[in-house]
Amino acid sequence: MGVTSSTAIDFEAAERAARDLLGALGVDVDDESIRDTPARVARMYAEMLTPVPFNATTFPNDGGYDELVVATHIPFHSLCEHHLLPFVGIAHVGYLPGERIIGLSKLARVVDHFARGLQVQERMTTQVAAWLDDELAPRGVGVVLEAEHMCMSLRGVQKPGARTVTSALRGLVRDDVRTRQEFLTLTGRRATTP
Repeated sequence: MGVTSSTAIDFEAAERAARDLLGALGVDVDDESIRDTPARVARMYAEMLTPVPFNATTFPNDGGYDELVVATHIPFHSLCEHHLLPFVGIAHVGYLPGERIIGLSKLARVVDHFARGLQVQERMTTQVAAWLDDELAPRGVGVVLEAEHMCMSLRGVQKPGARTVTSALRGLVRDDVRTRQEFLTLTGRRATTP
């Protein structure tokens, strides 16, 4: 139940591409203060696009715990696949245990794993929920991401501070009104009844 990355990064090609881009934008890439920027850019993108492998430590739910387990305010950052600008926010991740429970730090690690890469927030939200559903077979899963997108804050509409909220609710967290309400309350959201 480990999660790894198999992406190979060609640092030399990335550095050449960054140098070419800066040159095309009119930047003097031979200037002493800019000379090492292409290498720094290549390393920075490699870091942001490479998931950190981890082992998904799970344990038998031998205590029979049957209430929500929720980790809130997990910080994350990712790269918007449309503009290569970051989006930064917090994740709230929870599940209603079945036969297995997961080490709590793994809730943060799975968020980090899917944040590392070119992303859109909607897909990242469903990826985290699907991973928990597949790995734990819980009775329910809830994931809420709140993020500020630099592509919306720094360019285009230029609305700094605007936050996007996405959610993925599965099983009893979606279908049982009381469980959904409890999850959303624990994550600081308000539920509306149908």
